Amino acid sequence: MPAVAVVTLVIATVIIAAAALGLARVIGHLKAVTDTLDAVIGGVRAVADRTSTVPTVVPSVNASLKPVRDFCETI
Repeated sequence: MPAVAVVTLVIATVIIAAAALGLARVIGHLKAVTDTLDAVIGGVRAVADRTSTVPTVVPSVNASLKPVRDFCETI
């Protein structure tokens, strides 16, 4: 095999290995980003659950307090 062919194969191998290493690093970074986004989504869901709107009990509470409101308006 001529020396030029060997050099070409070595250079091609180095280029392919560098590309594979770069892609492996990209996969690692994307995995880290996915883990961080999962944690953020979990935190957002927790905040949303704790700050949800007032339940539908409010109309019945307001109805129960109507006599008190009416009395306070007469004062």
